[in-house]
Parts: sequence; C-alpha cells; structure tokens
Amino acid sequence: MAAERMPVGEVPDAGRGGAVMSADRPALMVFVADEASEAAIRGGLGDVLGAQMRRGTVRTAVKVLEKETTPRVLIVDISGVDDPFAALDDLAGVCTPDVRVLVVGERTEIGFYRDITRNVGVHEYLHKPLTRDNVTRLFAPHIQGSGDVGQDRGGQVTAVCGVHGGVGATTIAVNLALELEEITRSHVALLDLHLQGGTAAMMLGARVTSGLRVALEEPERVDALFLDRVSVPIGERIRLIAAEEPMEAECRPTEDGVRRVVDMLRQRFNHVVVDVPIPPGPMERAVLQRARHVVAVLGPDVASIRDTVSVKKLVSMTGAAGRVITVLNGLGRRGYLPIKLVSEGIGGPPDVVIPDLPRQLPRAANLGRPALKDSAVFRRSLAKLSQEISAVRTANQSRSFFARLFGRGGD
Repeated sequence: MAAERMPVGEVPDAGRGGAVMSADRPALMVFVADEASEAAIRGGLGDVLGAQMRRGTVRTAVKVLEKETTPRVLIVDISGVDDPFAALDDLAGVCTPDVRVLVVGERTEIGFYRDITRNVGVHEYLHKPLTRDNVTRLFAPHIQGSGDVGQDRGGQVTAVCGVHGGVGATTIAVNLALELEEITRSHVALLDLHLQGGTAAMMLGARVTSGLRVALEEPERVDALFLDRVSVPIGERIRLIAAEEPMEAECRPTEDGVRRVVDMLRQRFNHVVVDVPIPPGPMERAVLQRARHVVAVLGPDVASIRDTVSVKKLVSMTGAAGRVITVLNGLGRRGYLPIKLVSEGIGGPPDVVIPDLPRQLPRAANLGRPALKDSAVFRRSLAKLSQEISAVRTANQSRSFFARLFGRGGD
C-alpha cells in the first residue's frame, strides 16, 4: 500500500536512509490506518514542527524507513497486523537505536499492554478508539522529550584489532562494516582510531578531516551536529569517522573523548565497528570494555600465536563482556604455518579463516575499492564473521532484540 503523505505543520525534506545524522531529521512521523485515529493524534499533539503524518500501518512504516531518515519519535499502527511483534522487529531493523516508538492498536488486554511496553520495549501503547485527551496525556511527553528514557541504549560495538601490525585488521574492519550494512540493512558506523597512519579512509577512497582528533581531545565540543560534520557517507546507511593526522602531530586523545564519541555513535547507529590500535592505551581499553565482540585478527606465524594469547588475556583483564572472535588471515601463505599449528598455539581452531589473497586485497586497497567487490573468495570467507556479529539479532528472541535496540533493555 502506498503511503499517503499528509503534512502536519511544516514538513522539511526527510532525506534518504544515508542521512543518518542529518540535522533535518524529522521530529515526528506517524503511520495510522484510519481517519479517526489521525484526527485524535492531530488534535492531541497540535502542530509539531517538522512532523509528518501518513496513512498506513507498521508495515508501511518499515517500507518507508528502509529509504528515509529515522524520525526522533515514531507512531505506528498495528491494527490488522497478523503478527505485530514480528512487524515491530522488522521495524527495529530499519530504524536508528535512539528513536522513540509509540504504538496504537485495537487490543485492550492489560497483558498485551505490559508485554508490548515492558518486554518488547516500545515506549507507550494506546488502544483504539483514540481520544485527544489520551494522546495529549500519554504521547505528548515523548514528543516533548520529557518521557522516560532508558539508561543504557544504543547499537552494538564491535572492536577489530590486529594482534600485531600488518595482519590485515583494517581490511577486515572496513569490509565487515560494509557487509553488516548490506546483510542487515541497518545503520553502521566505521570508526578508525588510528589517528596517524590509518588506512580505512584510503581503502574506501574517502577524504576525511581533523575533526575526529578534536573530538577525542576535547570531548566537551562533541555533539550530534559535530559528528555529522566529521563523518563521511560511504553508502546509504554507513558512515566513516576517521582522521589522517601528520606523523609530526602530537595527538593527545582522551579516555573521556572516545567514550563520548562511541556513546553518541551508539545512539545513532545499530552497529559501530571500531578499528582499534594494539597495544591499547586508555582510549583503546575504553572501547574494548564497551565491545560486544572483539575481533582479533592474526596471521599464520609464530608472532601472531604469541600475541593472540596476549590479546585474549588483555580483553579478559579489561572486564569486557563481549567474546573474542579469532580471524586467521592469510592461510596458505608460502613459508608460513599450517592451520594445525596455529590452532594448537592459540588453544583451538580460529573462528574464521581467510585464505591468502596476495593479489586481490592489495589491488583493492590501492584502488580505494572494498575488497568484497573484487574477490568472491574473500566475501565468502568473511561471511561467517558478519553472520556471527549480526546473529545477535536472531540468536535471542526477537522481542528482546527490539527492546535492546530501542534502549529499553540491557545491552
């Protein structure tokens, strides 16, 4: 069903899905299936600057938000939807984590209300017929920003680190971010913390500014608009945040700075992939503590075996809750160790194995093209890692995922 747009007040251009951090983000978007509910919402909320009202249900909202910018507050109608929980789960997959979701429907049971607001994680539910008074009393505070807000909200952090230099960690981080955006259709941020000598921007053919260094050194200057200026759009729903500081620069990133940057990215993106330098300082340790997964990239050599054991121990000492995923990159490289010896050395087989690709990966990097586009072998090898990261959504029940994504449950 095509969405019929009915503006409420002034309606700016909603933009496309890639404008994740746009200043033109709609304040409110409403999808309701009937005229009476629309009238009650209009009367109860009054004129909301930058609001949009459209005819349809939660299914209509999913189709629209696959392409358009997520609003700050979203009202959806689940009337007539066979499986509203599945529909809301689909909605979670196309929205940024900081959206407030308000739901209207036809069911009146108290058990359903508790389930949808406590277990699923939407912020409020109203049953039909809607009244202006109920809309004003229960929905308006969320529009005005005075409603209850979860303390721990946002997307998941994946830290990617090479156990030592030259094992291809940045290649893995860049292509993992691209693959997550493609297979989940969610919003992804790629943060390269190599302020000097980082290569993520080069691999993507992107030009970056010195804004990330400022953000890390002076966290009080960081806000959503600042990050909007610093980030570089790479695809429809993926942005790069990186720096290319000269070698003579004296960079002094702070622990508070990286915490603020990561936390703000988590509010706006479903996945935050961070390319983390090793050995870590206080800044990098703060990222490891926030990571759901730590991807340790190693090569088929003795030094990698030694350093993989050290990285696993280091992650455990930081108190990070996430698991370590080992990625063996370059298996079969002439003169290096076979997988049997690598497995014995690190205490078990690597979780992901990528064969040696001596021509494809360097060529892609030099051309500023993602390796996934040039090598089917690399794409197939990386698929297991991307599925492992994105499987957080399907490994648990969809309701708990929805609650976590919209900030109503533990991370």
